Amino acid sequence: MTLRRPRLRRIVLTEPQLFLILALLIGVSSGLSVVCFRVAIESTRLWLLGSAARPSPGRLLVVLPAVGLVVAVLVQRVFPAVRGSGVNQTKAAVYIYNGYISFRTVVGKFTTSALAIGSGQSLGPEDPSLQVGAGIASAIGRRAGLSRGTLRLIAPLGAAAGLAAAFNSPITAVLFVIEEVIGTWSAVALGAIVLAAVSSAVVQQWFLGDQPLFRVPEYHFTHASHLGVYAVLGVVGGCASLVFVKLALFARPRLRALPTWTWYVQPAIAGLLIALIALRYPQVTGAGYDYIDQAMHDRYVWQTLAAIAALKIIATVLSFSSGTPGGLFAPTLFIGAMLGGAVCGATRMLFPGFDAPTGTFALIGMGALFAGILRAPITSVFMIIEVSGNYSIALPVMIANTIAYLVSRHYQRDAIFDVLSHQDGVRLPSMEQQREAAVHRVEDAMRDVPADVLTSTDTVGDALARSDGAHAILVSPRPGTWTLLSVQDAERLAADGNAALAMGTALALATPLPTLYPDQTLDVALRSIGDYPFLPVVHRASASRLVGVIGLDEILTAYRAGRA
Repeated sequence: MTLRRPRLRRIVLTEPQLFLILALLIGVSSGLSVVCFRVAIESTRLWLLGSAARPSPGRLLVVLPAVGLVVAVLVQRVFPAVRGSGVNQTKAAVYIYNGYISFRTVVGKFTTSALAIGSGQSLGPEDPSLQVGAGIASAIGRRAGLSRGTLRLIAPLGAAAGLAAAFNSPITAVLFVIEEVIGTWSAVALGAIVLAAVSSAVVQQWFLGDQPLFRVPEYHFTHASHLGVYAVLGVVGGCASLVFVKLALFARPRLRALPTWTWYVQPAIAGLLIALIALRYPQVTGAGYDYIDQAMHDRYVWQTLAAIAALKIIATVLSFSSGTPGGLFAPTLFIGAMLGGAVCGATRMLFPGFDAPTGTFALIGMGALFAGILRAPITSVFMIIEVSGNYSIALPVMIANTIAYLVSRHYQRDAIFDVLSHQDGVRLPSMEQQREAAVHRVEDAMRDVPADVLTSTDTVGDALARSDGAHAILVSPRPGTWTLLSVQDAERLAADGNAALAMGTALALATPLPTLYPDQTLDVALRSIGDYPFLPVVHRASASRLVGVIGLDEILTAYRAGRA
C-alpha cells in the first residue's frame, strides 16, 4: 500500500490583505533606508566639515561651493528628477503617474540630498526621506503586481514610513500624509499607512535609539496671562512665514528663468553665500537640530536668536531656490524655535516677572512656523504634542498655530507647495482648497413638498384628481417608504375599474425610492437620482416626515449657479 502525500493548501491573498502585508515590508524597508540616509548625512558632514562645533572658515568657504557644484552636475546630468523637496514629487506620483517613482530617483535623492545637507546647505532630511520611502514603496508595489488603483495608494505608504523614521514621530507622519498628500482616506488605506509608519519608526529606533529629536523641557500651564504672549508668538510666526514663502516663491522662478548654464553654478553660489553667513553664525548650516536643542535650553540671548532666525530664512531661500535637493521641514522648525525663544526672551526683558521656560516657546514657535509655512494646521498641533509628550501644551500650541495659519492664509492665498507645483507647470490638487471649499447640500437646492403627495389610504381616483399635469406622483404606500406612481399607470388602473383602489394596496410590491437627507451633499444626490424625475428628502429623525424633493433640474441649476 502506498501512502499519499498530504496536499498543501495554497494560500490565496486578496489584494487588501496583500496591501497590508506590503505595508509592513514597506515600513521596514523605508526605516532602514532612512537610517542609512541619516548616517550618510552625518558621515558626510564629519568628512567635509570636521567634528568641531564651529567649522573652520577655510572649510566652509571651500566645501559649500564645491559640493554645491558637484550636486548641480549630478542633478542636471544624472538625476534630473530629484530637484525640490520631495513632497510635490510624491503627490505627482499619486495623481499623475499612477504611483510610479523610478528607483533611479530614489538613489539620486538619497545621494544628492546627503551631499547637500552634509556639506551645510540650509535644508533638511525629512522631505527627501518622504520621497525615498515613497520610491521604495513604488518599487515594491510594482513587483507585487498590484492593480493601478492600489498602486496609487502605495506611494503614500512609503511617504508616511519615510517621514515617520525621519521625525521619529509616526502620528505626525500619518497626519501629514493624509492632510497634504492624499487628502482623504479609507479604512484600508488608513490602516496600511499607520502600519507602515509605525513599523518604520520601530526600525529607526532599533538602530538609532528611541530618544526624541530634542530634549524637551517639562511644561506646566501656570498663568492665563501667558496665553496673550502665545498669541503674539502666533502673529510673529505668521509674519515670518509670509516673509519666507514670499521670498522663496519670488526667487525660485527667477533663478530658474536664467540661462541653463547658470543652473550648474547656482547651488555653488548659494553655498558660498551661506558659507559667508556661517562665518559669523554657523547655526544656519544643515538641518540645525543640535542648535534647536541649545536654544531650548537658554544657550543664546534673544537678540542672537532673532538674528539667527532671520539669517536662516535667507540661507534656506538661497539653498531651496537654487534647485539644491533637500527639505523644508527642518529649516521651518529651526526658524520657529529661534523665533519662539526670541519672543520669550524679549517678553522677559519687558516683563521681569514672566517665568515661562524658553523651551516651551521654542516648541510652540516650531508649530507656528510649520502651520504658517507648510499650511498643515492639524499636523502642526499633533507634531508638537508628539515631540513634547505633554498634552498640557496643546492649548498654547493651538492658539499660536491657529493665528499663524490665519495670518499666512490671509496674505498668501495659495500654500507654498501648491504654488511650487504651478511654477513647475504641474496642476496638482490643492489639499488646502479642498478643505476650505464650501460644501453645498441637498437643503440648498431642494424644492418644497409638492401638493400632490399621497398616502396609503388615498385612492387611484385621488391620484388622478390631484395629478395636476404632473408626470409622476409621490406616494407613501407604507410609513417610511416612498415610491412614484406615474399618471399613465394611474389612468390604466382607473380604466380597469380600480379607481377606488387604495394606494397602499396598489403599490404594495413597488420598489421603494432612494431617500435623501437635507445635510447630504449634492454629489450624493446626483449619484442617487438615476432615471427618477425626483427623489424625496426626509427628516433624519423620521423617514415618514417629508421635508422636500429634489430633481436633476435643481441639482444642475445649483451647479450652474456656482453654489456647489
